[in-house]
Amino acid sequence: MNQFVLNISCPARSGIVAAVTTFLANQQCYISELAQFDDEVTSRFFMRAVFRFNDGCEPDIDRVRSGFVDVAIPLDMQWELFSSSQPPKVLIMVSKFDHCLVDLLYRHHKGELDMEITAVVSNHLDLRHMAEREGIRFVYLPVNKDNKAQQEAELIKILEDTGTDLVVLARYMQILSDDLCRKLSGRAINIHHSFLPGFKGAKPYHQAYARGVKLIGATAHYVTSDLDEGPIIEQEVQRVDHAHQADQLVAIGRDTETIALSKALKYHLQHRVFINGDKTVIFS
Repeated sequence: MNQFVLNISCPARSGIVAAVTTFLANQQCYISELAQFDDEVTSRFFMRAVFRFNDGCEPDIDRVRSGFVDVAIPLDMQWELFSSSQPPKVLIMVSKFDHCLVDLLYRHHKGELDMEITAVVSNHLDLRHMAEREGIRFVYLPVNKDNKAQQEAELIKILEDTGTDLVVLARYMQILSDDLCRKLSGRAINIHHSFLPGFKGAKPYHQAYARGVKLIGATAHYVTSDLDEGPIIEQEVQRVDHAHQADQLVAIGRDTETIALSKALKYHLQHRVFINGDKTVIFS
């Protein structure tokens, strides 16, 4: 059964839900899931509606799309309409650590992550066999201070050629340029091996060990030009104690990283995430 997701954000006011639901009902659509949130601080309204066409009627999503403009304009809506029959196209970027890539490929193989993987891109060759074993294109783009701009231009070309919707940095250990971050705004997810906003940058587990923390975590967030400060999608934590050394924290943290990243990716693939300034609204 082909379902559709309608995502809306707009200034908060009366009549939004009534306008949307009445329109969909008049289009012979059945709403199977409806979620909404009113941010009273910013006076911004968010809504996610999952719907399908009623049995016996002729499905015409183009008619719905064009007709909804008359609803959206008076209410100053920003909106997107997605079809479940068109899984998002995702490009995964990695370096040498394999645990996040292994987990994403497994969940994709089991049907937990509804996406089309366009390629795995890496600045190292270590994980090439993992991608090619799954029949996924592997692209080697080694990066150094002299070729960074050239390799990012090649990456952009790959994204455009493949029609990629989302980039996932699955422990990709290179900092993206400000220009690339702007071009990928809202469509690049990174996993940082720390419970942000604490312990940003390199070796956060070692930073955590030095501070004697009792909880370590991982944070999946959208990429911005401010390193490790993008809107947070998902976080996971693990309890530790004084007996754990820094290397042990690294090992324990692998689980939190894979869980946080896979959850964040699933939310995005299901169109459950709205960026709200420096934060996110997630209808889970």
